[in-house]
Amino acid sequence: MTEENLSHDWYAVCTRHQHEKSAARILEYKQIEVFLPLYKVCRRWQDRIKEISVPLFPGYVFVREGPARWLQILTTAGVSRIVSCGGRPAAIPFSEVEGVRRIVESTLRIEPHPFLKCGDWVRVVYGPIAGVEGILLRKKNMARLVLSVEMLGKSAAVEVDATHVERIPVKRPRLALTFQLDPFRLEGRAVPVSPA
Repeated sequence: MTEENLSHDWYAVCTRHQHEKSAARILEYKQIEVFLPLYKVCRRWQDRIKEISVPLFPGYVFVREGPARWLQILTTAGVSRIVSCGGRPAAIPFSEVEGVRRIVESTLRIEPHPFLKCGDWVRVVYGPIAGVEGILLRKKNMARLVLSVEMLGKSAAVEVDATHVERIPVKRPRLALTFQLDPFRLEGRAVPVSPA
């Protein structure tokens, strides 16, 4: 890694389906700093079971180069685009990529996990309250899950192991009700309001 390369941010590059390894090899051949996080998984064929390395983030490779080399990156076989925000390639914080690198290089068992954020509708999948659904309030070692009884307008919170919850799609839109008064009829009605 050159002195000039140290100033560049990491960027995520989208690859064609199952072209992560070949794209990474070609980018390395072009002397572009590449990071492809892999983890080991056992796959079974009819005649054997074999441990293979598969991408931790399927469809993505990380590159650490500046704008001068983006055309070289984009013209690489297997590369489809650079992840962008607002029409410009989106830089990924060094600490996030370095954290992934440290985990991958450690001897710890690693596997992909769905991305969860506060406010997600989740279901508990393990433990004594498996099947219970609620809203994820906080996620560290223990996830704080809020369970609501809408008809009563009451909620309860419980802490569960963060690895015991999975994100689920919202089955119905969460609606709040507001009361509108019609001044001409001197009566009111409840109107559904979508959350912001």
